Amino acid sequence: MKKALIIVDVQNDFCEGGALAVPGANEVIPYINLLMEENEYDQIVLTQDWHPANHKSFASNNDRKVGESIILNGVPQFMWPDHCVQGTFGAEFHKDLNRDKVTHVIQKGKNTEIDSYSGFQDNNHFMKTGLDDFLKYHEIQLVEIVGLAMDYCVKFTCTDAVANGYITCLHFNGTKAVNVKPENGRDAIYEMIQKGVTVLG
Repeated sequence: MKKALIIVDVQNDFCEGGALAVPGANEVIPYINLLMEENEYDQIVLTQDWHPANHKSFASNNDRKVGESIILNGVPQFMWPDHCVQGTFGAEFHKDLNRDKVTHVIQKGKNTEIDSYSGFQDNNHFMKTGLDDFLKYHEIQLVEIVGLAMDYCVKFTCTDAVANGYITCLHFNGTKAVNVKPENGRDAIYEMIQKGVTVLG
């Protein structure tokens, strides 16, 4: 069975000191590096938030405060600080992430009008990123997922992987939650398990 490791959004803006830093984010990088070192993956894919500066998920572009919600193209949209803007330092992968074995990069969130938490598709399910096509082309059947953040981009990437027919495993030690609300990370785990994701300790 061919397997892939999907590393979600380990970018400077989500790490310590970033515009949208996930608590404890830097702690997962050595774990992710060890996974790549100790396991044989047929493909290793990075996803990368890659927003235009005028992206509608940014509070600053809607005259809103960070933490508010709006309806954007028919779906609820949390208002984020500006983050992972194309071509900026914040959008770059963290320097400590070993990329020697990476075989593919998927960029997401490029459409100004709609956010894209999942590595597979945008939040409206209008546009695919090409990740599913890439994995199917390489005959991947099992995906292991790590990265940032557990309660947003990791959760949606995991549940979309299941929906696309992959055996899907989340490495709990390779992810951290934003926890806008304290229970968000816990709830994300429950939701993923209910949808068929296997959570590895």
